[in-house]
Amino acid sequence: MLSSGARYMLLSTLAFALLNVCVKLLAHLPPLEIIFFRSTLSLLFSYVALRQAAVAPWGQPRSRWHLVSRGTTGALALVLYFYTLQTMPLASAVTIQYLAPIFTSVLGIFLVKEKVRPWQWVFFLLSFGGVLLVKGVDTRITPLYLALGVASAVFSGLSYNAIRRMGGREHPLVIVLYSQLVVVPFSAAYCLLHWTTPLGWQDWGLLLLTGIFTQLSQVYKTKAYQAAPLASISSLDYLGVLYALGLGYTFFGETFGLPSYLGMALVLLGVALNAAYSYRQARQPAPVVEEVAA
Repeated sequence: MLSSGARYMLLSTLAFALLNVCVKLLAHLPPLEIIFFRSTLSLLFSYVALRQAAVAPWGQPRSRWHLVSRGTTGALALVLYFYTLQTMPLASAVTIQYLAPIFTSVLGIFLVKEKVRPWQWVFFLLSFGGVLLVKGVDTRITPLYLALGVASAVFSGLSYNAIRRMGGREHPLVIVLYSQLVVVPFSAAYCLLHWTTPLGWQDWGLLLLTGIFTQLSQVYKTKAYQAAPLASISSLDYLGVLYALGLGYTFFGETFGLPSYLGMALVLLGVALNAAYSYRQARQPAPVVEEVAA
């Protein structure tokens, strides 16, 4: 039976995959314009939900540094990711972004003092190898956008660690709200200088869906990282590679060879082994320290 953290992560991954499709279908619009609409809608959704839940939107004083840190690193990751998403094949862009769980766990060693056991490193490497196979050799990916994709994954890892450092002190919607408060002014300034009018109801509908899927993805991911240790659930993000392969074929006619399917199998194997190992470790009783009589 899946833990609550794992369930939240799976829902977040599905919503994020659908967001990717919307962004790819809007490739004729500047990425920062899409981010503006997406973040503005998410900001409104978050604020209304916080008012209905009677939760103070600004968070606790001791959490505000982490909230701003999460918002800033999350905004940087988003901007870089949207640029790569519109300049690469869907599966390639998503695959590079799914390096984020590795950076999340590695950075977690230093930022939140979480322990990653030796076997988990093996599982991470197995999944990482699968990601590389899925990506394959794609001459359409320039070194610049490859570097931007990796940088986006690093910033995502920093963002998730900021969530973990807050623990359960803050409502998930407060954390999501801060992300939008950072990115909306920046993207709005860009739109004032480089505005492109959306084409018809289809574009406006897709822009609305980017806000909805963003909200669902961020809320569920925040809940996931609040409910479980980083190393036990971060690798579930790799399942998004499967969504990228299927949706890329359905919407954009992207096809893949045998190495890609082998990569999928390695990704799933690494995810399954890590989840099983983490669950087993969590169920082990804590060692009993015996007191020595004086």
